[in-house]
Amino acid sequence: MASGGGGTESGEPEFQIAPMIDVLLVLLIFFMCITTAEILKVDSSITLPVSASAKPHDPKMTKQEVAVNVRWDAKTSKAAFLVEDKEFKVPAEMVSYLISRREAKPGLNLRALIRGDRMLPAAEIQKVMDLIGQAGYSDIAFSAASKEKTK
Repeated sequence: MASGGGGTESGEPEFQIAPMIDVLLVLLIFFMCITTAEILKVDSSITLPVSASAKPHDPKMTKQEVAVNVRWDAKTSKAAFLVEDKEFKVPAEMVSYLISRREAKPGLNLRALIRGDRMLPAAEIQKVMDLIGQAGYSDIAFSAASKEKTK
C-alpha cells in the first residue's frame, strides 16, 4: 500500500534537508543585502601620538563618528586636512561639509574624532577644534596609539 508524506516503510516521517538548506541560503543572502559595512575612514599615513592610557576604539561607535584626519608635512610646515576621504586645501571649507554630515543623520549625536599626526603643532589642533565647533559638534574625541608603531 502506498503511503504519502515521504515516509519510510516503517511509517516514520523522513527529514528533508534540501528545503532547509534552501531556506538558510535565502536568509543568508537577505542578511548580506541589508547589512551595511560602515567603517571609520582613517588616513593610514598618520603617525598617531603614543599614550599609555589609550583605550581601544569601540567598533559600536563607528556609525556615530566622523574622522577628521590632520596630516603634518614637515618639509612644507603645513597641515593637510581630510574628513573621511575628502581633502580640504582651505580648512574653513570643512565646516560646511561637517554640517552636511551632521544633518544627514538627524537625531544622532555625531562625534568628531580628531586623528592628528604626532608632529602636528598644537595650534593646528586648536584650529581643527574651532572648525568642528563651528559645525555644531559638541562631542570631540582624540585618537592615540597605545604603543609605538614598528616599521
